[in-house]
Amino acid sequence: MSYRFMRVIVFFDLPTTSLADKTEYRKFRNLLLRKGFAMMQESVYSKLALNMTVANGIISNIKEHKPKDGLVQMLIITEKQYSKMEYVVGTKNSSIIDSDQRTVIL
Repeated sequence: MSYRFMRVIVFFDLPTTSLADKTEYRKFRNLLLRKGFAMMQESVYSKLALNMTVANGIISNIKEHKPKDGLVQMLIITEKQYSKMEYVVGTKNSSIIDSDQRTVIL
């Protein structure tokens, strides 16, 4: 049944040259963590969404709280596409349960 689940992936590259830039970076990163995103690698975060409507809501929320400088990109893919990700170097971090198995549908 995971064919209807979506993944929202956020890629960002924010400046960290000044103290104000570092503060903006931390605020944006903490926002992602509070919203339930899991870090895939540095500056790449993903979140599971129940369907496309929820994914669009997540994207609009991120757009509302975007930092004023830097680059933020978002991508929506299906859970099936996400599960086909290949690890070329390194291994999957199994300490984070980041799958549709922990999704509760009410």
